[in-house]
Amino acid sequence: MFQDEGTSSITSSPLQFFTMMSLSPKLGSPYPWLRELKSEERGLYLIHLLLTCANHVAVGSLDNANLALDQISHLASADGDTMQRIAAYFAEALADRILKTLPGLYKAFNSTKIPMVSEEIFVKKLFFEMFPFLKVAFVLTNQAIVEAMEGEKMIHIIDLNANETAQWLALLQVLSERPEGPPHLRITGIHPQKEVLDQMARRLTVEAEKLDIPFQFNSVISRLEDIDMEKLRVKTGEALAINSVLQLHTLLGCDNEVSQKTSPSAAKSANGVQYSRYLHGNQTTLSELLDKDLVNGCSPSPDSVSSSALSQANATKIDSFLNGLWSLTPKVMVVTEQDSNHNGSTLMERLLEALHTYAAIFDCLESNMSRTSLERLKLEKMLFGEEIKNIIACEGAERKERHEKREKWSQRFDVVGFRHVPLSYYGMLQARSLLQGYGCGGYRMKEDNGCVMICWQDRPLFSVSAWRCCK
Repeated sequence: MFQDEGTSSITSSPLQFFTMMSLSPKLGSPYPWLRELKSEERGLYLIHLLLTCANHVAVGSLDNANLALDQISHLASADGDTMQRIAAYFAEALADRILKTLPGLYKAFNSTKIPMVSEEIFVKKLFFEMFPFLKVAFVLTNQAIVEAMEGEKMIHIIDLNANETAQWLALLQVLSERPEGPPHLRITGIHPQKEVLDQMARRLTVEAEKLDIPFQFNSVISRLEDIDMEKLRVKTGEALAINSVLQLHTLLGCDNEVSQKTSPSAAKSANGVQYSRYLHGNQTTLSELLDKDLVNGCSPSPDSVSSSALSQANATKIDSFLNGLWSLTPKVMVVTEQDSNHNGSTLMERLLEALHTYAAIFDCLESNMSRTSLERLKLEKMLFGEEIKNIIACEGAERKERHEKREKWSQRFDVVGFRHVPLSYYGMLQARSLLQGYGCGGYRMKEDNGCVMICWQDRPLFSVSAWRCCK
């Protein structure tokens, strides 16, 4: 531990000591003293550097941001410990945000990039297989659908992101065992890639034939924000269920989003206050820092905190979409969303909350996968790293990862006319049994007013809730 003469290490916070360190080139390059830091000290200093860098980026001090990124590069590592890996992806996101201030340079760097649809599909499949989060959500969703559709002879399910066949294969099995016989089942799958829908249609059709279930699959090739409700073709006499898994938050950004007009001095003051409150706490360990609800010390943002103002610019698209779903009169709508506050209007708000969330996710990976695992590296780089980059580097319509807390979604659903349906005890039993089967004590499930929060340790990461149309 670094400390001045006559200073007790018991009373001095290492993070407070790091705040006094200069980020000037006088420290030398490649900063040989950084290599002497112990793991905990390195983690603390990485947090300090990330916040320093973000603060400089927020106020446009790009030279100082560059110095912070330079030091981060000597400590962070995509194949290191949890904090080193997190820092590598947050630093990449902050650098990407800086590049966006130089449009010509940013476009030149990205001009030859080719979107790889197959890799995107692969990494989402990997997420489903390596974590229990979506499996738990599917169990709860299917049980809610089965209970809502009891006695129905014609069932129509609209899947807002039809990319995982496993959920509907399990539902087909349950429906085939109904005492009154299986219903006629129609699934409308929405996805921008035709090949994904074609593959799902083939697999489900084959399984339905084996189980002797009358079945039809309708493909709607579209992004969610471009969907035409008429294409969903809900027929009279059908009992409708809607399934949304990690989709609705992408609609919170609007093409005509109104940016908060803040003067440079006001922005500097706001970010500086948040940064100062964070740095001068009494926490002395990395876990204490990340366990503390840092966002409570931040100024409220009209975009993410206000209960009265879902700003008109942000609310238009999501409200219109939810109204469209409500007009279809579903018997049940089950929604799974990330339970995080990544939709703040300021960079510092989003960075602080994202540090909490991804620290939990990366800790989960650290507990369950080898550091050298290729699958882990792909998940971190291609899925979580891209999410972090979108949260930190993007604004306006380009920022899709606008995760919000369950309470915020409840407000939206209530306003539109949906009413909450508590998830059943039997569904929760099934989900809890699945979690226990993973043999890892870190996965937890909490019931909260009839909703389920899926957690790593004590931090909620995903919420599952059910709703019905109330007319």
